[in-house]
Amino acid sequence: MDIKVLGSECCANCDAQMEIVKKALATTGKFAKLEKVEDMIEVMNYGVMSTPAIVIDGEVKSRGKILNELEVIALFPI
Repeated sequence: MDIKVLGSECCANCDAQMEIVKKALATTGKFAKLEKVEDMIEVMNYGVMSTPAIVIDGEVKSRGKILNELEVIALFPI
């Protein structure tokens, strides 16, 4: 699984979302390549105009709000 958290460098909400995704992975024991994408050109290439956003395996799953741990877990593929 490939997970990207999209957001700007100084975005506290984006940093918080990244930590929640890390906790969700730890809770489920799932393995993923996890990265934070801060390059706004790359963020816009996903069609995202509001952050934080979560992209899983190339598909935008959430944008513009912070998901809690259970909401993030629900996005993981089975």
